[in-house]
Amino acid sequence: MTQPALSVASVSHDYTGKQALNNISFDIQPGQLLALLGPNGAGKSTLFALITRLLKTQNGKIEIFGESLQRSREKTLRNVGVVFQQSTLDLDLTVAQNLAYHAALHGISQRQAKKTIAQELERLDLPDCIDTKIRKLNGGHRRRVEIARALMHQPRLLLLDEATVGLDIDSRALLNQHVRSLCAERHMAVLWTTHLIEEIQPQDQLLLIDKGLSQAYGPCTTVLEQHRCDTLKQLFKQLTGAKQ
Repeated sequence: MTQPALSVASVSHDYTGKQALNNISFDIQPGQLLALLGPNGAGKSTLFALITRLLKTQNGKIEIFGESLQRSREKTLRNVGVVFQQSTLDLDLTVAQNLAYHAALHGISQRQAKKTIAQELERLDLPDCIDTKIRKLNGGHRRRVEIARALMHQPRLLLLDEATVGLDIDSRALLNQHVRSLCAERHMAVLWTTHLIEEIQPQDQLLLIDKGLSQAYGPCTTVLEQHRCDTLKQLFKQLTGAKQ
């Protein structure tokens, strides 16, 4: 095995005496997509916040390509692209202006930024939106712009937190397909946080958590076999008691 793109080892987290995560461990290899699945309140958002350093690690270790996130925050996060559940685009700027601003924050020259913007928007079927203000775009197009922004600095690890929430079926499918193409074509590692079972495919790695505990972890097909389940819906209900 190669060095993991993301390694989470024995991570726990408390909120004033209430345990949100309890001894969570997993790895994501380059080119893999790991689906982080769980019902609302399972601890997914806390885990995502720890990996993106919105929260400080209390217990355990998080490494990105072998570098400790606790010790080398800026160095490690250069390899990471992030799409949060809540949009952080500037509604009054155009698509190009939002992407160019992100590029500038990463020290990318204007010439290179212009080239990369054109490339990413073409891949996401958004070239005609380059001069459109964000507030004029629908939800699906805004999400695609956020993914393009996350890829501007050529990260090797992409973190997506409920990135398809609020989108229609077609928009969800398009984003899902594009993210998987990044794994295949760029050998990018992806952490896809979701509560939608239909977004997960048999070839994915799966981490299912509930009440802060890891309930299942491994290749999706292997996990189903281990728990003698035919479908992810059956597995989800069996391990969490929740309905999908």
